[in-house]
Amino acid sequence: MKVMIDLCVVPMGVGVSVSSYVAACQQEIEAAGLSHQMHAYGTNIEGEWDEVFAVVKRCHEVVHELGAPRVTTSMRIGTRTDRDQTMADKVQSVTEKLTTS
Repeated sequence: MKVMIDLCVVPMGVGVSVSSYVAACQQEIEAAGLSHQMHAYGTNIEGEWDEVFAVVKRCHEVVHELGAPRVTTSMRIGTRTDRDQTMADKVQSVTEKLTTS
């Protein structure tokens, strides 16, 4: 089953700056070959359910390996069975409506 998630991984107990942990997680997503789009407070990822959730697990593992004693994650998860839809399709749909109004 295809899935889109909005993932926000937050290392805890590592100080104020977390960009190195975010970068490590981004590298795991890229290594998995999944379509993704980083934004200011997380990353949108799309792909097959098992592949997407395997990379979420790997993000937790790598952040712990880098020394974070705790990791908290929030996700929004979307699936649909009526048609194939990508992240780009969703954005394009809204953009078209903005330009026609």
